[in-house]
Amino acid sequence: MSDNLMIFRGATLSNGDVIDIAVEGNSIIQVGTNLILEGTDIDCSGLIALQGFVDLHTHLREPGFEQSETILTGSRAAAMGGFTAVHAMANTSPVADNAAVVEQVHALGESAGYVYVQPIGAVTKNLEGSALADLLKMNQSRAQVTVFSDDGKCVSDSLIMRRALEYVKAFGGVIAQHAQDPHLTIDAQMNESPVAFELGLAGWPSVAEEAIIARDVLLTEHVGSRLHICHVSTAGSVEIIRWAKARGINVTAEVTPHHLLLTEELVRDYNPVFKVNPPLRSDSDVLALRAAVADGTIDIIATDHAPHTADSKDCEWGQAAFGMIGLETAFSVAQTTLIETGMIDWVRLEQLLSTNPANISGLERHGKAIQAGHAANITFINSKRQAVVTGTTQSKSTNNPYIGMELFGEIVHTLYEGVLTVKHGQIQELKNA
Repeated sequence: MSDNLMIFRGATLSNGDVIDIAVEGNSIIQVGTNLILEGTDIDCSGLIALQGFVDLHTHLREPGFEQSETILTGSRAAAMGGFTAVHAMANTSPVADNAAVVEQVHALGESAGYVYVQPIGAVTKNLEGSALADLLKMNQSRAQVTVFSDDGKCVSDSLIMRRALEYVKAFGGVIAQHAQDPHLTIDAQMNESPVAFELGLAGWPSVAEEAIIARDVLLTEHVGSRLHICHVSTAGSVEIIRWAKARGINVTAEVTPHHLLLTEELVRDYNPVFKVNPPLRSDSDVLALRAAVADGTIDIIATDHAPHTADSKDCEWGQAAFGMIGLETAFSVAQTTLIETGMIDWVRLEQLLSTNPANISGLERHGKAIQAGHAANITFINSKRQAVVTGTTQSKSTNNPYIGMELFGEIVHTLYEGVLTVKHGQIQELKNA
């Protein structure tokens, strides 16, 4: 009997097969029915085993904004949400626009030990949009950055965007665009609509997002590079991306959980927890986004986990920061909006939360089928659980828009590189954390 051999008994895969999964070290060593092995048995009957979730869009805030989140606390929140890998956005202080900062973020993720933390490098120096950051050095660093984004700001200069697409093409990188024309969103506070007019808030037009996406897919086609669209929020954006894919342009797209569930109607109470960039949109936009997930136009679900201190959110709407946390609730929102509505099945959800985001960034040990020889990165969920969301969180911030809502699904176990970071719904204390 091996001291570190675990057998997860009777788990159901996304395709419906019921199996035992034997894990030793950081690998799956055997998969089958009624495995005859001696180790630590973990009863997973009634649980669904999915490839460990991968988030392509996370704000971990460190370095520089540790009062909102650290890589350790964000990693713990990610594990509680079933994630085994997250991609840390570059809008830190200092900005992750050079090899030294991305290597620091990568090392802090290794030290925390709860998930694989893959840094995303800035496209432009200091996120200023005027000169390219050293993309090649970040790619060649120990962090091996492949995804670059100025998220929080749009690369609005067409020439800079073209040069960035040309630059990353040489090593197979991807530019992840925050699609927001800054000239069309000056002082914007919420979706441009009759609701905004009623509330007296400056509107954020859909075309501000759609115009940038249209420009960038054409630039991507011209250059022959790779483009990823962050947090798609409008029906018009969906149509542009659908057209681009039909044309053969190498574009992928993400939607956040909150844009799959929440709408602009929630802004009526001026509660800043619902203030987010891009803004919550209309019912028709939400339905279009769900349909785009179902038909493959949108490739992944990404959290855009954006922690903020209480001071920056518990204030009047106009002064509040944009953003909401979402790592620990992402799966439940996805199950509630997509599985329970019958729009997709578990195989598709696994693609959205694991296979596709891992493939976009090139993570070799994530997004792989649960079979012998692959890394032991697995999430076990109870799909029957239905519960009201509370304010309990592993994050340092509490700007959670789902508190009080009833959602389906529960993360029971999270297995990262053969280590149970979450066991029976409880975060585990790791020796190296």
